[in-house]
Amino acid sequence: MASATAVTAVGAVVGVASGNEGKTTQTVDVAGATLLADIPSGAQAQTISDNIGRQADAQASAADAAAKKAAEEAARKKAAQVAQAKADADRAAKEAEAKRKAEAASRAKARSLLAAPIDVSPGSVQALARSIIGNDTQFQCFSQIVTRESGWRYTATNASSGAYGLVQALPGSKMASAGADWRTNPATQIKWGLNYMNSRYGSPCGAWSFWQAHNWY
Repeated sequence: MASATAVTAVGAVVGVASGNEGKTTQTVDVAGATLLADIPSGAQAQTISDNIGRQADAQASAADAAAKKAAEEAARKKAAQVAQAKADADRAAKEAEAKRKAEAASRAKARSLLAAPIDVSPGSVQALARSIIGNDTQFQCFSQIVTRESGWRYTATNASSGAYGLVQALPGSKMASAGADWRTNPATQIKWGLNYMNSRYGSPCGAWSFWQAHNWY
């Protein structure tokens, strides 16, 4: 809808053109008048500017809030990852420590068992030797040697030479070839002594014959 100024201007132009032929016609800038009429007043322009500013501020605030929320979420995830990694490391360290302690306790128990003498009587040791040797004749020869060397005491120690055990191995650590528990296990000493007599003299009876001639074997 055209403004009143624009209508009046158009009417004036038409009237002059129809009633005053040959006279100079005054031109009216209709388009300029229309545009000027559509320009908002000062108050309206300020309102529009304020609205645009508020919208820009709101968008900036929303963008800042979104960025802050994203940063907080990223920080939360990072903190959770760090906490989980620390918890995993602590758990692994505790498991490793528990395993180390269990292994140390097991080794200590094994050492104590090896160091503690077995409470057996000479008769029990003889019965054990008989079961290991098997042959009664060879056992009798074996028994003759052991009776004279240690009196069937598997912890017997020669104070001067350091020979040790039922068969007085010299040094006693030689019997470790038959078992790590050579100090405290008569079965280990019997097995080592039997192997020694067989390999050096052919049998316990061969060792006994040598012993009778030399008082040692």
